[in-house]
Amino acid sequence: MSGVQRDGNGRTLGKIKREDKPRGGWQDWCVDRALRIIIAAMALLPLRARLNTMSWIMRRVIAGPAGYRERARANLSHVWPDKSEGERNRIAEAAIDTAARTIIENYDVLGLRDRMRKIAPEGPGFEAAKSAQAAGKPVLFVTGHFGNHEAPRATLVAHGFEVGGLYRPMSNPYFNAHYEQNMHALSGPVFSQGRKGTMGLLRHLKNGGLAVLLYDVYDSAGLPLPFMGQPAPTLTSAAEIARKTGAVLIPFFGIRQDDGVSIRSVFEEPVPHDTPEAMMRELNARLERRIEEHPGQWFWIHRRWKPKRQARRQRKAADPKTTP
Repeated sequence: MSGVQRDGNGRTLGKIKREDKPRGGWQDWCVDRALRIIIAAMALLPLRARLNTMSWIMRRVIAGPAGYRERARANLSHVWPDKSEGERNRIAEAAIDTAARTIIENYDVLGLRDRMRKIAPEGPGFEAAKSAQAAGKPVLFVTGHFGNHEAPRATLVAHGFEVGGLYRPMSNPYFNAHYEQNMHALSGPVFSQGRKGTMGLLRHLKNGGLAVLLYDVYDSAGLPLPFMGQPAPTLTSAAEIARKTGAVLIPFFGIRQDDGVSIRSVFEEPVPHDTPEAMMRELNARLERRIEEHPGQWFWIHRRWKPKRQARRQRKAADPKTTP
């Protein structure tokens, strides 16, 4: 079900998913228990061995049956048809490796925080955030599923900031229980996506807080903005929230290094307030530049474009029989 999200003054923030009470069957329970065993076993290994082992499991065991490899290759063919098949396959494998390392890394968020404490934050956005906080202004950090998207948040926490966020609950309610607990472990407040969570995030920002949003996900209610040369339905929520709360909008990226372990935290120049569409176009362009530099670090395994679904929606919209 979907609805229209409004702020405290009744102004529209755009369509969101309503919270439905999660339900889980025995299959969800079994998947959750298997994942818990893997995560617990990985936690016993030293960091480098943990990341390498999880990468091997994801590439050799999970990626094929889960459809990740096929999906990544399809996405790459959609946006980069001129690249050779070999090059696209190499990028797909790198993306699977990135996802594996990020997933297991983010189940030790306090360890990640301690690691990032030793790494100097880069870019003008970090000083902009410090200046905004000193002036009592809110800051909304935004990023995509690139590198380790939690690493810059861990960097901020390591430097004394309290950073909240809005997360999308997992469809598996058993897995979501410990996923949510892990999200809260690094810093708070963390809000679940939906009406209640969005209102909590707005209050947090209006009180001068800091928060993080990921914006590179498909949503049929979004505007078909260009992303990697193809239309990608994109919600304007991040821009609208920044405008309504007066938050400084700062893109950040956690860029994994060639050793597979080290991560740079890069905080970019704030995005000026403009129309929501113009701001989201700029955010897409910022992410595109990072992907062009490090193509294997974006999560090509997720369904960002859904071109077949977009085509069906366009045909339906153009059909006079379906038009009132």
